[in-house]
Amino acid sequence: MRPVVLSGQVRIDGQALFPPIRLELPPGQWTSLLGPSGVGKSTLLRLIAGLPIGGSLAGRVENRPPVALMAQDPGLLPWLTTRQNAALGPRLRGQAADAARLDSILARAGLADHAAKYPAALSGGQRQRVALARTLMEDRPLVLLDEPFSALDARMRLAMQDLAAGLLIGRTVLMVTHDPAEAARLSDRICLLTEAGLTTEPTPAGPPPRAPSDPGVLACQGALLTRLTQEAAA
Repeated sequence: MRPVVLSGQVRIDGQALFPPIRLELPPGQWTSLLGPSGVGKSTLLRLIAGLPIGGSLAGRVENRPPVALMAQDPGLLPWLTTRQNAALGPRLRGQAADAARLDSILARAGLADHAAKYPAALSGGQRQRVALARTLMEDRPLVLLDEPFSALDARMRLAMQDLAAGLLIGRTVLMVTHDPAEAARLSDRICLLTEAGLTTEPTPAGPPPRAPSDPGVLACQGALLTRLTQEAAA
């Protein structure tokens, strides 16, 4: 399997978001993308997914396999239950969902007791977990995650990180996040996108998911916070 590569420059309303970049996603690895708000992280995610961006890419996306995308908005259908929303992909394709896999993911996401509820009866964090479960049900070789744990409390965030890391072993993952600790814990590779371009940052030793208290994770978190603070002050 070859790496997924996005190369070029993005323009919105005629304005370049950043200089020409080359974002490479090594196969089977988890890449995290950090950067200031509004710099274009979600735009890159949409480009890799093959979705419109309201602008243009002077470049190309290479080696894109079938994709599963979890956007910032959970996008749950209000007339479907938790279980039905989580199994939406197979339903739209006219296929039967893997019931055992669905039950396992819902249980591990803490949603088993909410399987028959509709989105209006769920909290924001629960809706985000349903969206994550739906993405994990897709079982695609390329998985794109846009701030997938942002609405969760600290305990549930760790649990969902572990769930995603376990189920996405061997997949190529790109996660947009504003949380340096999350990136340090989960990533094989960390990239920072700013108006000046794209850089690759050091990652902690050892395979992810790493313990939150791991000294390497804490050091990486501190270094990323420093970099982000420097960029904000520039």
